[in-house]
Amino acid sequence: MNISQLRTFVTVVERGSFSGAARLMGISQPAVTMQIQALEAAMGATLLDRRYRRVDLTEAGRTLLPYARRVLGEVERARDDIAALSGSVSGRLCIAASTTPGVYLIPRLLGRFLAKNPEVRVTITIHDTAQVAEAVQSGSADLGVTGAKVKGSRAVFTEIGSDELVVICPPESPLASLENASLPDLAEADWIMRERGSGTRQIAEQLLAQAGVDPEELRVIVELGTGEALVSAVEGGLGVAMLSRQVAQKALALGTVARVDLGGQALVRPFYLLLSKGTPARAAQAFADYLAQAPDSDDVRIGTEGPTSQTGG
Repeated sequence: MNISQLRTFVTVVERGSFSGAARLMGISQPAVTMQIQALEAAMGATLLDRRYRRVDLTEAGRTLLPYARRVLGEVERARDDIAALSGSVSGRLCIAASTTPGVYLIPRLLGRFLAKNPEVRVTITIHDTAQVAEAVQSGSADLGVTGAKVKGSRAVFTEIGSDELVVICPPESPLASLENASLPDLAEADWIMRERGSGTRQIAEQLLAQAGVDPEELRVIVELGTGEALVSAVEGGLGVAMLSRQVAQKALALGTVARVDLGGQALVRPFYLLLSKGTPARAAQAFADYLAQAPDSDDVRIGTEGPTSQTGG
């Protein structure tokens, strides 16, 4: 048994397949299979139940997984401590993010971070908000970034900035020419929403409730899994949607959707950094520090007030 075999095992579990692990690790699928077979031989037990297009943990695999993650974590911390002797930051940084920060925010910010820390290897995985919190808690991600908090989570949530939300509608909709509308004016509209569990959905429902609109009474005609899908549905004339301005800005510029005039009412949702309650790896701490000092973009404010730590609840 060696570190490479343990890392391959954990990667297969996290990616859910041998092929996915091979792509992430940059090796062939037969090489992944050989690593797993060697580990199973060393442990004297079958660790993974291989089924058609699916990999499940056996009882022995479930027993080994937390130990494997702890061993890999200790190895990374050892590398961090050694790197700290020279003042450099290196190692693997696994980021779990909900859709909007994972697609629109983090990739924009990584360029400067990696220019300063070229020895860091970054992996970003996209999940819903609850899954991001679980990934951080379980140790499968070094840190997370979401647009909402998760009740009951044991992760530490730190507000690192904010994002502007907009309400969009088809250009031919009467709502497109309405001036100084309010959220209650949209209560009778057909709504397109993100799926339950999405941070965008959670914040949209909070903002509607604060304006006196019961989200449960809205006519939600379709629920979709991405912001881009919301834009496409609005372009198709299905209804109105509330989402990040970053996601909608290209369609707004092209005129394929229209922004509902809310009379200057600000629809703002926070972005949160998630860390476990333990000591973060050096690369994770370096990225967290970088986020606290990152410059704003036109649509996103990051680190402008200095983060305030809160435990999720």
